[in-house]
Amino acid sequence: MEGDSVKLIGFWGSPVVLRVKWALALKGIEYQYVEEDLSNKSDMLLNYNPVYKKVPVLVHQGKPLAESLLILEYIDETWKQNPLLPRSPYERAQARFWSKFVDDKCAPTVIAAFSKGGEEQQKAAEEARENLKKLEVGLEGKQFFGGDEIGFADIAIGWLPYWIGIVEEIVGMNLIDAESMPKLNSWFHAFLDIPIIKECMPPRDKLLNHIKAFLQVLTSSSSP
Repeated sequence: MEGDSVKLIGFWGSPVVLRVKWALALKGIEYQYVEEDLSNKSDMLLNYNPVYKKVPVLVHQGKPLAESLLILEYIDETWKQNPLLPRSPYERAQARFWSKFVDDKCAPTVIAAFSKGGEEQQKAAEEARENLKKLEVGLEGKQFFGGDEIGFADIAIGWLPYWIGIVEEIVGMNLIDAESMPKLNSWFHAFLDIPIIKECMPPRDKLLNHIKAFLQVLTSSSSP
């Protein structure tokens, strides 16, 4: 497929945009990337995603699609090479389940653990660790969520420990470690060691500064 028929509107520091970049890379799809200024959203973004007004937006043959997990499914259904979702209906459902679990349970509690203070922070951190521990169930007996090779859930979840590691460094709190979550820790290192995954990852120093600024906004907005 020609790159000019596939366009991705994104932001370099967005983990959900990274999901789409990974999927396109694994499929070998050429595309035009458009970097969005989230502090001054473009008419292009607002026209293509008038409902949520967020990135990512995938535009294929002039038709826009928003929401990263839906975009991943669209990519997998449109380009059949290197399938992301497994063939088994049960395993496909499991991949969707764990991907949604991260968005609905893990990500919000992790953000709360880093943006709250005092007792609220400790409570949020405990809840975040519980959710991350539950996530290990999806790796039972497998190297990756997709089995022997990475798949849909790995792409959807793979950003999480990388972002957590950076925030742990900033705030001095540990949520993931090899002792308490050995399967999750091993999976992440194996996932990040894949060359095509590394190539799409944003620079760590740049991301660290971006997350520092983001956390300042979160903590100031949550202050009384």
